[in-house]
Parts: sequence; C-alpha cells; structure tokens
Amino acid sequence: MAGRGAEEHPHGADRLCEAGDRVYSRAVRRGRVARRDADPVPCLLELALLHPDPDDMDWLVPTSPQEVMTRLLRGMYDEVSASQRRVGSAVAAVEWYAGLGSQVQPAGSAAEGPAIRVLDGLARIQAAMDEATQACTTEVLTVQPGGIRREAELSEGLHRALALRGRGVRMRDLYTHVARHGQGLLTYLELMGDAVEARTLDEVIDRLILFDRTVAFIPANTDRTMALELRHPALVSYLVTVFERLWRLAIPLTAPLPDTGIEGISHRERSIAALLAEGHQDAVIAERLGISVRTCRAHIARLSETLGAASRTQLGVRIAQAGLDGPPRAAMSPSLSLDQGSRTAR
Repeated sequence: MAGRGAEEHPHGADRLCEAGDRVYSRAVRRGRVARRDADPVPCLLELALLHPDPDDMDWLVPTSPQEVMTRLLRGMYDEVSASQRRVGSAVAAVEWYAGLGSQVQPAGSAAEGPAIRVLDGLARIQAAMDEATQACTTEVLTVQPGGIRREAELSEGLHRALALRGRGVRMRDLYTHVARHGQGLLTYLELMGDAVEARTLDEVIDRLILFDRTVAFIPANTDRTMALELRHPALVSYLVTVFERLWRLAIPLTAPLPDTGIEGISHRERSIAALLAEGHQDAVIAERLGISVRTCRAHIARLSETLGAASRTQLGVRIAQAGLDGPPRAAMSPSLSLDQGSRTAR
C-alpha cells in the first residue's frame, strides 16, 4: 500500500492532494476520523499527518498543524544547511583543480575569463564589482550577513545600486532580522524605492552577490580582503538555488516577525533558545544571529528568568519543555502552504 500511495499521491505535507486536504481538515476539526474514511488517501498515514488512536484502532487522530509545520521547517533548514556545506566543498574542489594548471580555452569559446578568479585586495574586489555592475542588465541577488548595517557600508555600494536602478535592474536582498533595527538600511530602501526588495531571516549564509545569474562574488577569507569571482554556470546556478530557498523562508522587511506564542519571549529569544538547544556557545550564537555576545547573554538571562531556570542545564530542560528547541513556527494556512507572497529586499 505504501508504494501505491506514493505513486497515486506524489506530494508532500506542504501541498496535499484535494482528497487528502478534505480528510485531514475534517480530522483537525473533529479531533479524529474513521480509518475507513482515510483508506482512499494513504498519503496521510505515509506523511504522518494521521496516526492510529491508541484507544480505538478503528479511528485515526491528526498530527497537530503546528507540529507538521515545525517538521517541515526543520527539514528545509537542514536542506539549506547541507546546501551551504556543498557550496563550500564545491568551491574548494574547483579551486584545487584550477590551481593544478590553467586550462586552454578552445578556439571560439564564448567563456568570458576564467571560471573562478581569486581577487586579492579591496581594490581588485571593488574593480571587479564595478565591472559586473556595468554589465548587469536584469537582476542582482545579495545575501548580507551580520547585524545592523553601518551607514558607511551602505554608502560604499550606493553608487552601484543607483546605477543599477537607473537601468531598470531589479534587486533582492537578504538580511538577518537584526538588520531591521538599523535606520541606515531603512533610509537606503526608501531611497531605492521599488527597485529593491528585502527580506530577513534569523540567520543567513556568508556574503553573496549574484549579477544576472551569470557571475557571483563570495568572500575568500574571514576578513574579506580576498574574494572569489565565480563564472562557472554550474556553481552560479547552485548559488542561485541556495538564495531562492533562503528567500522562500525569509520574511518581508515590511511584515512583522511572527509571534512566539509564549508570553515574555521575543522572536530573537526564540531563535537563541533553538541554538542553545543545539549546544552552541554564546559567541557562535551571537555571530549567527548578527548580534554582540553581550546582547546574546542578556537575552539568555531573560530567557532563564522567564522560564524559571536557575542554571544552563536547567535552561536546556525548560527550553525543551516549552517547545523552543526547534525552528520558529510560521503562520499556518488551510493548505499548509509555506509560500509567502509579500514584498521583499536588501
């Protein structure tokens, strides 16, 4: 039956078939559904949306929508994390082989320069970015990690952004939620108008800039004095996929952050709790969320007070008991869709 159900119902819990949606909705409203009513939709059992009632095996009870959403989000976060690791491995591997010797370009090749170019020094990085900006005609995608963007950082790339806007180029930018509190970013977005859309996440990957889905720039060292210019179609396509998946999970800058559902615990503290549950140290949590270690510890202290924990060990237990040890829960729609169709950007 499992094989037949997967064949006839090729979907996941985020996009149920019409029959599955009816039966699951009925089970959620009534608290259970007769097993015979679920026979035509084996997908609901395969996806663990229904499970047997321990008190009466002729009935099935629904998994709560909140638990389903948490499971879906956890899977997507894991997938994005795996994608980040694969990007790093792919770049390292290509760098290694590229260093063994220069490849001879075939006569008449349409490639513009090497597939991977190491840019050493801020001047070379700036020049390459200016060149890519001038050649860009359609779209720019960026990931901007860290916390509140300093006005100096925003001003540094403002001339490129204005030049792109003047040519009708659309821009989409991803930031951490912390960046919402910076007046410099809000001023920048107001200046750029509809040319830029911005969304935010609890945490993002390292800096990434993509021009026209043909050339990408990523840091090559921790202090960002070196960068890689990537033009290999497979690598660039992979980075575009990573960006689009993060974009789908992100929240428009114009939309409020979702409520945690627990009085006295903010969205940021909810994120910190999940990272604490994974065993991360304060400094790592602070870096991933784009806040200072001092701010991170202040939030942890408030978490301990709110949850009534007297020690770090007890805090971990309280976090699990409160259900804060998973990814933040998103608002549910009747069809369990994860799509967010709102305005976005830098």
